[in-house]
Amino acid sequence: MLKQGRWAIAAVSMLMGLMFVSQYRMTQTIAQSNVNLQRAGDLARELTAAQKERDELREQLEKIQQGDVSASAMKDINLLKQRAGLTDVSGPGVVITINDSKVPVKDNENPNLYLIHDEDILRVLNELRAGGAEAIAVNDQRLLGTSEVRCAGPTIMVNGKVFGPPFVIKAIGDPKTLSASLTMRGGVVDTLKYWGIELKIQKEEQIAIPAFSGTFREEHVKVTAEGGDRKS
Repeated sequence: MLKQGRWAIAAVSMLMGLMFVSQYRMTQTIAQSNVNLQRAGDLARELTAAQKERDELREQLEKIQQGDVSASAMKDINLLKQRAGLTDVSGPGVVITINDSKVPVKDNENPNLYLIHDEDILRVLNELRAGGAEAIAVNDQRLLGTSEVRCAGPTIMVNGKVFGPPFVIKAIGDPKTLSASLTMRGGVVDTLKYWGIELKIQKEEQIAIPAFSGTFREEHVKVTAEGGDRKS
């Protein structure tokens, strides 16, 4: 079995499992419910359609298991995995290192002002995204649309893992544009430096960012058919 096809196998297998459950439920409904002939006919047609789709999915799975996957299909699969953050990536970009301030706290001043908080990290991340960053990681934790960056006491949690300073943010994109998005006058760098927060930006020709290694939770999301109709 092709290594590249494992992701596709998992997706197709999951769909087949859902089809089997759907088929079983419709079969039980037909056998046990006291419905009129028209309703029974509708359910029978739905069952036939479900069986057909199940057979098509099984055929696709068999092709993938046998390595019979077209180059075009595999390219699409790999592209989707890359965009979803499920593959290791590399390219030019910037490496930002952020550390707490070493400036002595003045009398009657809040010491928290000299420490890095989640909002500081989020401001940096937002500027990088605005600057066209194509992939971002915080302490080698790949960021997805569902990734959280939040304070956990004196530390910061990213993808469910806790880190203390220094924080190393890697972003792939045009190094000049990414750097400029952070160093614009009155921007995030100026704000952090006012409190002595240490922030170093390095432009790199090659940066490696690992794939997302966490887990996905999808308890409420449902697929909708074309036109907005919800699939059961």
